[in-house]
Amino acid sequence: MSESADVSPEQIAGLVSAAELPGVPDEFQRLWTPHRMAYIAAGPEPLVEQCPFCAAPGKSDEDGLIVHRGRTAYVLLNLFPYNSGHLLVCPYRHIGLYDEATPEETAEIAELTQTAMRVLRTVSRCDGFNIGMNQGQVAGAGVAAHLHQHIVPRWATDANFFPIIAKTKALPQLLGEVRQAVADGWPA
Repeated sequence: MSESADVSPEQIAGLVSAAELPGVPDEFQRLWTPHRMAYIAAGPEPLVEQCPFCAAPGKSDEDGLIVHRGRTAYVLLNLFPYNSGHLLVCPYRHIGLYDEATPEETAEIAELTQTAMRVLRTVSRCDGFNIGMNQGQVAGAGVAAHLHQHIVPRWATDANFFPIIAKTKALPQLLGEVRQAVADGWPA
């Protein structure tokens, strides 16, 4: 920042114009998503070695991104979300298909899905949801061996050109912040 007597309101507030920073300005906008580096660096091998949905309940809620633990199923944030607040409902039991779940598991998965929708509607003020299960690798399941239901909050303004042109999704909140907000909003 310049020591000139002509100080702008932005500089007073601690903001510096990009034109004053080192480097050559260009027309590109940068989307910083450092949390995705863990996914890129790991590749597919960790999923072969250990099921992430079997491992998560053995971690702290913060480390496992868990927002609620039920009797037969639990709710956690998707580590690689489509939108902020993208939740997954998983049975504790390692099963791959919905028709392998017990009546108790299916009932709790349904109950947790409804509660998650209510919490997300309150916490994030979303306008709608995409809810679904990809059953089997051929159907697009990233972790085909462990059943999980996606709950993706949607807003009227959440779509833009990034996913289509750049295969990039802009996420306005960090995972830890979203996990804490959803966990805090979950009914006791």
